[in-house]
Amino acid sequence: MPLNIKALLKNVVAHKASDLHLVSRSEPQIRIDGKLVALDMDKLNGKEIEEMCYTLISDKQKKNIEENKELDFSVMFPDIGRFRANYYYTINSELAASFRIIPIEMPSLENLNCPNILKEITKREKGLVLITGPTGSGKSTTLAAMLHEINKNEHRHVITIEDPVEFVHENKKSLFSHRNVGEDTKSFANALKFALREDPDVILVGEMRDKETISTAITAAETGHLVFGTLHTNSAVQTVNRIVDSFEGPEQIQVRSMLSTSLHSVVSQSLLPKNGGGRIAIFEILINNSAISNLIRENKLHQIYSQMQLNQSETGMSTQTQSMVKFLKMNTITKDDAIRFSTRPRELINSIGV
Repeated sequence: MPLNIKALLKNVVAHKASDLHLVSRSEPQIRIDGKLVALDMDKLNGKEIEEMCYTLISDKQKKNIEENKELDFSVMFPDIGRFRANYYYTINSELAASFRIIPIEMPSLENLNCPNILKEITKREKGLVLITGPTGSGKSTTLAAMLHEINKNEHRHVITIEDPVEFVHENKKSLFSHRNVGEDTKSFANALKFALREDPDVILVGEMRDKETISTAITAAETGHLVFGTLHTNSAVQTVNRIVDSFEGPEQIQVRSMLSTSLHSVVSQSLLPKNGGGRIAIFEILINNSAISNLIRENKLHQIYSQMQLNQSETGMSTQTQSMVKFLKMNTITKDDAIRFSTRPRELINSIGV
């Protein structure tokens, strides 16, 4: 009997896993607490994967993946859950697929044990807020929790631009307009440009992929909107560098000037294995102030990290090393995992005296 894709996705939920991977010449595998685990099933071939996966997509989407060799979309099963999916081809033109579960219940900042400063950020009227980290670090979940906080407390129009739309917010105090890139709009940059004409208070840009999107996001933050965006960077300072490096020559001077005034904060996060099972988010937080603004404008980005270490009780800032040390003292994470995931392992080792 052929495998049923719904049955496999039920396995994800039953095992409290985050992802399902279907790759030819391998059993279906799921990710539990960050580690891949093969299900006790037969190995799949490309034809079996294609037969299962094509049941979830339209003829238009089938044509899309056959032409572009990639397909991103989201799918909802009322009795199972919501998933973000990616179809792609591997060697010998065999279809493969990756599914990530999106919790139906909206996450909250409290349940995620997020620092209090994230709740304060949601009260801002304008500015650019960047949530960063590697793939699978929980950026989307943190963003959803921050938008949920706004939805509970603020009367705002929130436009989300994603590829694909992940968390779908039910209107409470706020009004949500969710837009799928590729279906509801042609590109992030195009949607963001026209969003400014759609009377938004808050704009979420699912991914700041190119110079045009980054530039328009900064402009939107400058013109009185609260703009959330994501980048695949590993630290707050690297995030600022990545934005500036997206531009060339004289443009860098202009973008540094714009960023120095429009940037509000960078929240860089990583997920570490937790003692006793599960995972915990480690946050590094940069909050723009006059000192950091001057460093950005004057192209002294290497000095930002030192500023993040000063007067933290007043600024709300923290470094990844300090967050890790706190959880190590609480015996929440292990030294080995902390060092392995650290962006500054030598600094961490000196701080904990290994």
